[in-house]
Formats: sequence, structure tokens, C-alpha cells
Amino acid sequence: MSSIFTLSILQSALELGCIYSLVALALFISFSILNIADLSTDGCFTLGCAVGAMVTIAGHPFLALFAAMGAGICSGFITAFLQTRMGVPSILAGIIVNTGLYTINIAVMGFSSNVNLFACDTVFSLAKDKISAGWYNDWYKFMIVFVIVLIIGILLAWFLNTRLGLSIRATGDNEYMVRASSINPLFMITVGLCVANALTALSGAILGQYQKSCDINLGTGMVTIALASLIIGETIIGKGGVIRKVIGVVLGSCLYRLIVALALRLNVPAEALKLVSAIIVAIAISFPYLKEKTLFYKQKSTVMRMNRRGGEADADN
Repeated sequence: MSSIFTLSILQSALELGCIYSLVALALFISFSILNIADLSTDGCFTLGCAVGAMVTIAGHPFLALFAAMGAGICSGFITAFLQTRMGVPSILAGIIVNTGLYTINIAVMGFSSNVNLFACDTVFSLAKDKISAGWYNDWYKFMIVFVIVLIIGILLAWFLNTRLGLSIRATGDNEYMVRASSINPLFMITVGLCVANALTALSGAILGQYQKSCDINLGTGMVTIALASLIIGETIIGKGGVIRKVIGVVLGSCLYRLIVALALRLNVPAEALKLVSAIIVAIAISFPYLKEKTLFYKQKSTVMRMNRRGGEADADN
């Protein structure tokens, strides 16, 4: 077991888990809170990575993160506009935006399918120069990503408990009630999708600097990864407040990356990772239902056993 599970695998899983947890948090806003299936996530993730990469090449690695978030907001706004103003169903709106983003992304990358950042400074390389040598020197990437996720998590939990955030949550619960309360649900959907896509693009920008490259197909399957992380987190944490759910999403993302890392360690072909992701999602989604069904059949068998004992007792009397 020690040869399969190593410290380096744990470190890599935590680093990637924190990076991808931003996408899971974005899906938490759109899918769990607003009840909207935003399928533009794949393209928006690549958009954030592409914008972040080009700004990083220009010599501004920190500005690249904010530029990526700005691009994500634009993507979210277009998706929301199609839904709220053009009457396009949410699933189709996401597909349309995701399709259009492919051309935009490759244009941002200078009509090249990939861009490398090996000759550029990144937030990780700059931070490494500031960290003194020590036991934590090998963990500098995790420390940076963890701080970013911590800040985002705190800001998100605070935002969702503000008046605007509560209105967004109420819109997902009951749009008609919100409308009757003189709150514009269309505006709430727009704000929610803009925030969600900003987090998705930020995740893409961080990953681009983390691996020092950007590929046009980088975001493929990102919805599946984020959904798996979200469901796993909700299964682990259960019901609770916003802070509890945010923590659950981050933990779910890290656990998902750990499962994938262990799968690779067990010599699962890289081509089969999408299948592994699909299986993880199916199991994670089915687990609460199967757990409930198991509890039901246990209670049913207990009642039947008690009834049989009661019948045997009556027969003896």
C-alpha cells in the first residue's frame, strides 16, 4: 500500500484538488443554488487559462488572474443574457456559449492550439523566490493555492449571506416567490452566473500557471470533474450552512483528485480517465439514493421479522 500511496501523490492531489475546487464552487452556485445546468464551464475554463496565459506572457502573472476573472464574467453574462433576455433554455445557452468560446479561445491564444509559459514568471515561481528553504519549501505550490481558495471561500460564504446573495439563493429556491417580493430574478441569475464563471476562469488561469502551459482542449470534461467533486463533497458533509457546504466542495475536489491519482498509480490508462470520472460521478450521485433504499429495506425487514414473531407468539397462545 505504501508503494501505491506516497506523500508526492497526496501533495499533487491536494494542489490540483484546490485548483479544481474553484470550478466545483462555481458549479455549486449555478447547479446547487440557482438550479441551472451551465454547460459553458468547459469553454470558460479554457478561456480563463488562455487569457491568463497571454497576460502572464506579457509579464503580469498576478494581473493575469484578475484578467481571467474578467473574461469569465463576460462569458457568464453572455450565458445569462441568452437565458434571461433571449428565452434560450439554460442547457442550450451553455452549449451555444461553449461552442462559441472555442473560436474565441484559440483566437486569444494567437490561433495556436497550445501556449507554453516555461520562460515566464508565474505566481508560483515568484512566490518560491520569497519562501526560505525549509521543510515547507516543497509545498509552496499548495500553500499558494490553499491561500487563494481560502480567500475565495471566505468571500463566497460572506457574499451568499449578504442581501444580494440571499436573493440569489431565494431565486434558486422559488423564482416566483422572489418575483412577488419585488426582486428581479433575471438580474439575480445574471449575477450568479457571472460569479460562477469568474471562479471557473480563475481556476483555469491558476492551472495554466501551475503547469506552465495552456491547451485548447484543456477544459474538456470539466463539468464532469466539477460535478463529481460537488456530489462527493455534499455526500461527505451532508446538510448544513453555506460555510459547511463550501468546505465540503473543497474536500470533495481534493478527494476526487486523490482517487484519480491512485487510479493512475494502479496503471489505469490515461485514456480511461474519463471513464473513471464518469463512474465516480455515477457512484457519488447514486450513493445517497442507495443509502436511503438500504435503510428502507432494513426497516422493512425489521418490521416483517417483528410481525412474524408476533404471529408465532399468537399461535403459541
